Amino acid sequence: MTRHLITSAIPYINGIKHLGNLIGSQLPADLFARYQRARGREVLFLCATDEHGTPAELAAAKAGLPVADYCKQMHAVQSELAEGFRLSFDHYGRSSSPQNHKLTQHFAGKLAENGLIEERSERQVYSNADGRFLPDRYIEGTCPNCGYNKARGDQCENCTKQLDPTDLIDPRSAISGSTDLEVRETKHLYLLQSKLKDDLDAWIDSQSGWPVLTTSIAKKWLHDGDGLQDRGITRDLDWGIPVRKGDADWPGMEGKVFYVWFDAPIEYIACGAEWVEAGKGTDWERWWRTDKGAGDVRYTQFMGKDNVPFHTLSFPATLIGSGEPWKRVDYLKSFNYLNYDGGQFSTSQGRGVFMDQALEILPADYWRWWLLSHVPESSDSEFTWENFQTSVNKDLADVLGNFVSRVTKFCRSKFGEAVPEGGDWGAQEEALIAELTDRLAAYERHMEAIEIRKAAGELRAIWVAGNEYLQAAAPWSVFKEDPQRAAAQIRLALNLIRIYAVLSAPFIPDASETLMAAMHTEDASWPKDMPSALTALPAGHAFTVPDVTFRKITDEEREAWQDRFAGQRM
Repeated sequence: MTRHLITSAIPYINGIKHLGNLIGSQLPADLFARYQRARGREVLFLCATDEHGTPAELAAAKAGLPVADYCKQMHAVQSELAEGFRLSFDHYGRSSSPQNHKLTQHFAGKLAENGLIEERSERQVYSNADGRFLPDRYIEGTCPNCGYNKARGDQCENCTKQLDPTDLIDPRSAISGSTDLEVRETKHLYLLQSKLKDDLDAWIDSQSGWPVLTTSIAKKWLHDGDGLQDRGITRDLDWGIPVRKGDADWPGMEGKVFYVWFDAPIEYIACGAEWVEAGKGTDWERWWRTDKGAGDVRYTQFMGKDNVPFHTLSFPATLIGSGEPWKRVDYLKSFNYLNYDGGQFSTSQGRGVFMDQALEILPADYWRWWLLSHVPESSDSEFTWENFQTSVNKDLADVLGNFVSRVTKFCRSKFGEAVPEGGDWGAQEEALIAELTDRLAAYERHMEAIEIRKAAGELRAIWVAGNEYLQAAAPWSVFKEDPQRAAAQIRLALNLIRIYAVLSAPFIPDASETLMAAMHTEDASWPKDMPSALTALPAGHAFTVPDVTFRKITDEEREAWQDRFAGQRM
């Protein structure tokens, strides 16, 4: 049986992430992991915090903390928020871990052995106002390719073109805003990605079924302009993984650290070693090395489109260049951007809803459902408070919640708090079973293909089918003339609640647990066929009428939240 290795883009350590960050990688990855587990498949779901580089240093200085203490503190905060959103990581690691230090230095040594690392003298931007060399991403200016005036020194976020700081027009320090910059000579190590261009091209061509967004970005970086460029993998910083060749010193590189883009993807692998060290699992190499058993592993990555170049080119270049049998990604699910209410989410301006704030005002399932059912797969999508309110009220409260409430309360009033006996299914029930069978198959196809919006649409249609059946069957009217027939209808409907709980668990896990508890069952088995699934709770099986599954959002709440999250997070 295929085992599923799942990773999502690792969030940077400096601060709490907004909902756009969440839906761009971690939440879809969790959906897929939960679905695969529900189908009885072995899953290893890994994520971590990305802790190196200048942003961590600056954030720590602003917080008045040593950078190591700051990263430890923020890892705890991000872990807690991940739990709050019910992200079911098997391990949530740290790129500053000893395991990542060891693996990063190991890869650097192997790449050097294979002639793929070169020491180069280069002229690097130094800020006199800041008294330091500036990492590429902390130099801003105008992109020479598209004219975007906030391009960074490593990449333009607008056109995604890879840049060097000296390419920028009118460069300035992103730290101080100073234009008092000069270029000084320093030595750094370069990964000779250009030597691996043909290998990467052939590997990408061999991947069938990748999203168009993923392959188009990768191919653009490979072939546009001057093609794939060699890339610096070291920096003049204090915080990071010291430059070494495995266990040996690297002469001339004293006091330097590996560049964050090089060590951060390696943390995916190191996180597996951390998982074992934490006592949560055994034999991480079984997941990551094809010579140690990873041949039956399907590896799926989830990330926003801005991270695609590093994960389709640079990280695979590290793995291929090592000459070792490391598991490479089989499917990379990439996402467009989620925008916010007519503009963009902005961490710097506090515009939009951040993960901690979201959980303050509503439980995780409300957010999970909206985000996943509106995930920006084929194009950018937009969060608006009107759309959020409508989706929650109609999908969760009116369709799913209303069905559960009507069925359980009616049964309690007429038959008591147990599944009623008597009566037989008729044409209405057979028609419902046929529809549910078709929709379940479609739901499974979309989930396997990671077509998240389509899967959410089928799940909602399954909820709707139950409501339509209930409305047409009208057991409250039938009961007056034929209590046995009404009993059969309600018995089916109560079993349908259990099925809803099972199928909905990847999207709304808390509601699923609530419904399972109300049905007094731990049978979370995935439906193999609808007739048997609809008889899993036999006559006489006790249940409890649950509290309101989902409450509606009022107009007053919506308006207040819209004003609160317009900007300037305090």
